[in-house]
Amino acid sequence: MMNEVITKYQLDKRNYWIDEISHLSGNFGIDAEKVEQEISEEIRCDGIDSLLGHLRLCGAIPERYGHDTSEEKLYSKYTDVVIHEAFTAMGYKSLVLKERADVADVECVNDDYSFVADAKAFRLSRTAKNQKDFKVQAMDDWKHGKPYAMVVCPVYQLPARTSQIYQQAASRAVCIATYTHLAVLVRYAQDKSKNEAMKLLHEVFRSVEAMNPSKNANSYWQVVNRKMLDSDRVLSNIWKVEKTASIESIGISKKEALIFLSTERERIMRLTKEEAIKEVLKSSKIENKIKAINRVADNGLLSVG
Repeated sequence: MMNEVITKYQLDKRNYWIDEISHLSGNFGIDAEKVEQEISEEIRCDGIDSLLGHLRLCGAIPERYGHDTSEEKLYSKYTDVVIHEAFTAMGYKSLVLKERADVADVECVNDDYSFVADAKAFRLSRTAKNQKDFKVQAMDDWKHGKPYAMVVCPVYQLPARTSQIYQQAASRAVCIATYTHLAVLVRYAQDKSKNEAMKLLHEVFRSVEAMNPSKNANSYWQVVNRKMLDSDRVLSNIWKVEKTASIESIGISKKEALIFLSTERERIMRLTKEEAIKEVLKSSKIENKIKAINRVADNGLLSVG
């Protein structure tokens, strides 16, 4: 079935970047810089269609990337670059921060206010997610004097009934948003004006800050969604299109993941006994653990001479 909103160009770019992130140089800093430069150039050349494609599809970590691998870490940085480009398209001065600990990944300012932001992505196969995965409390700590913070998540991975993250968001002035909300704001900036888009996002931040803290998901999203939809009639059609795109992205991400897992299952079934043993040993990282144990030695801290 053909997609109504997500284009072949956007799908091709998705596949290109999944492969590109796999081609690691071995230096994370260089790789992250390269991703940021290439995406900025791609958006500059190809325009809004490129950025919308990234926003619509980047929320799912490819199943082909191993857990806690350099690929997975670089993919996380890629999603930060995507939201940075979205904020830039809205009119903010935006920066992807290079620090690796105790700071948010993106910082944004305009003439009226500032905020920090973090992008989240999850594997479709990951079933157990807890409140710490969304970093709402951490984002409050990482404001460093700024009035607002935002966590951007794939909409289909957010708790749909109750969760402490919504209570934390309201009590700590941390806006939980989705890539779909950013896509709507980017298009609004294009169709109306950047100033209006930034003004609207400011109103969303304020509405989250003014909420009565509650774990109820529906209460949270009604406030955020209504604040956006009621602000301008122009947003109604944009919202419908991006809502359709979010549904399409689920199907695309599921297909991508299932194809990989099916191929991987077939590859494992074809292994010889010796190859299978090697694969299990490699995945259990026994050799790395043996090396780490052998490196342990007396460090001299108890010497008194």
